Amino acid sequence: MTKLKPWLQKSLIVALIFSGLVFGLAITEIGLRIAGFEYTKFQTVDSSRGWTDKPGFAAWYRIEGGSYIEINSEGFRDREHTKIKPENTLRIAMVGDSIVSAYEVSAEENMANLIEQKLNEELKLGETKVEVIKFGTAGYGTDQELITLREKVWDYSPDIVILVFYPYNDVMNNSRLINSKVYDINNTKPYFIYEDGHLVLDNSYVNTSNYQANTSWVSKGWEQIRDRSRLLQFVSKVKFYPSFGQQLATLWLPIDGNLEPTIYDEVYKEQTDSQQWQQAWQVTDELIKLMHSEVKAKGADFLVVTVGDGVQTYPDSSVRQKFIQRLGVADLSYPDRRIQALGDRYGFKVINLAPIFQDYAQENKVCLQGFDNFVHCRGHLNVLGHQLASKVITQELSQEIHTDSI
Repeated sequence: MTKLKPWLQKSLIVALIFSGLVFGLAITEIGLRIAGFEYTKFQTVDSSRGWTDKPGFAAWYRIEGGSYIEINSEGFRDREHTKIKPENTLRIAMVGDSIVSAYEVSAEENMANLIEQKLNEELKLGETKVEVIKFGTAGYGTDQELITLREKVWDYSPDIVILVFYPYNDVMNNSRLINSKVYDINNTKPYFIYEDGHLVLDNSYVNTSNYQANTSWVSKGWEQIRDRSRLLQFVSKVKFYPSFGQQLATLWLPIDGNLEPTIYDEVYKEQTDSQQWQQAWQVTDELIKLMHSEVKAKGADFLVVTVGDGVQTYPDSSVRQKFIQRLGVADLSYPDRRIQALGDRYGFKVINLAPIFQDYAQENKVCLQGFDNFVHCRGHLNVLGHQLASKVITQELSQEIHTDSI
């Protein structure tokens, strides 16, 4: 038997090791696919809004609740809509954050879809059809939603614009100083800041090394590969999910009699010595006023819907009261009252869902937020929450459309 030369032996060993490694990785990839594992990033960087959902992307989402997500060509979780409004169509644009995109429930269970169905069934407008278009992106503040209004919404000529406002984190999302204390997105999004008494856009994030790295061809290529590999998605989950989970855990702590206030709960304080929170509210008010004035200038109607946090709508009043005492406030209604006062002052309609949700949850002993695989009674709206929200909003829209007085 001829003895192989040393270099050939080493080459064969390396080839066998490499082949075994490739085979092992392939088996792992196949196994993860058979098991249904998927952990994808739905968002990509955007030059004007910081980030957006990937146009045309589709995958399963299972972190909280769960559903199959399909992103349209504009980068929103919705079906495709023609930019030219069809004849005999009443268009409603819903602008917001993850409350609107609602990855946690199926597209059919989302409030926007339910509102569209209910209005078409109940209004009986003859040949006129109601069409609801979603412009919601997870993590957005009111600042990014104003940019969305300007860059995306007007292309579809809506008759009504609904801003879905979630005070629990929307106010802080509009403040670079407060936002950076919680989220690692300080240098990845635009903000509006005051200069000479006026709000001006600060999009300096596009000049940061973080943004430049995320828009490089290397980063884009890696993103494409990761989207197609369950193995790389698994590695990403092991590496990044703990920090992401920690952020969610800080945002939505489980509600019980021992719940302690966090930085998010500062939003419930009407009297605060924090200049950062005072300015965050001031910027938020101005952003909503700008949205209203721009909607009005386009000849459309403007409606703000505020969505409460789970601690506001928890079915056990004694747990809510203990938390209120720990926070040192009279109640948890300040964000709703402030937005309502803003609407009264500038002439736009406001629907505050929190008190309606609280009454319903307490009477029926149910949770309108939260999922079995996440946090009980807290987090995004669950199926029942979307149903109740759509019912309340539909009732208001029905009255206003008939009287044409939104």
